[in-house]
Amino acid sequence: MYLTIIFKTLFMYFFVIFVYRLMGKKEVGQLSIVDLIVSILIAELIALSIEGKKGSILLSVIPIMVLVLVQMLISYITLKSDKIRNIIDGKPTIIIKNGKLNFTEMSKLRYSLDDLLTQLRLQGVKSIDKVKYAVLENNGNLSVFKDDSDYPLPLILDGVIDYSVLKEINRDYNWLISKLKKKNIMLSDVFYAFYTNGKTFIITKSELL
Repeated sequence: MYLTIIFKTLFMYFFVIFVYRLMGKKEVGQLSIVDLIVSILIAELIALSIEGKKGSILLSVIPIMVLVLVQMLISYITLKSDKIRNIIDGKPTIIIKNGKLNFTEMSKLRYSLDDLLTQLRLQGVKSIDKVKYAVLENNGNLSVFKDDSDYPLPLILDGVIDYSVLKEINRDYNWLISKLKKKNIMLSDVFYAFYTNGKTFIITKSELL
């Protein structure tokens, strides 16, 4: 019996290493909701497999591989579709702008003032009015920017324009397209474009190759 437990433990150890290599490299703090759910279910299946005295180890391996394939499929779909990515993972939310709190968004996210103040203290920020922007990321981390030059406003992500950002900087679609035309860049060719400190920066898909 003890040899069986040792074998299952060692097998699952190396199997999980293989599984997480397939899922891609991510730090614990960067796990999405889907990644976290898959990780919890995998841990439960492994525990059941090691503790179970009867049954083939395949009874745990098969459902784990199914979960991994589902996770990989969802990752691929969210990479291609902003709408689905926002539904599954959510999107970064500005909760402080020019030293003022956005209580509406905080309420929607069930993010309390105590949570906010704790994260600000951890980043050495003593007062909310010293913050130009604070963005609550998808993974729950708080990104803090103390002045405009620090905070890049995303104009285009994978060929898709963020009109809310255009409105925030008092610009429109024609202004953005004229910027692209000056550099002979098609909208569909833009991987990432952002606005910061009065300037627009563009990264094309060809630059990533």
